[in-house]
Amino acid sequence: MPKIVPEDKARQGRWGWHTFRILIAALLLAFIAWGIAEIYGNMIDKTSTTEQGELPRNEQGEIPKG
Repeated sequence: MPKIVPEDKARQGRWGWHTFRILIAALLLAFIAWGIAEIYGNMIDKTSTTEQGELPRNEQGEIPKG
């Protein structure tokens, strides 16, 4: 004989705190990875400009041709 369950008591599971914690942890890890990528990108950008140096210029401040 099937069990009769009232509509207000029939649920498929709990609210899902475990899933919520996993989603929050994944979001935090994504922000950390994004921050590391930003810092690394800025570090690469600064080192590439300092390694190349400035182009030679004449007395008028123009870059010589040739």
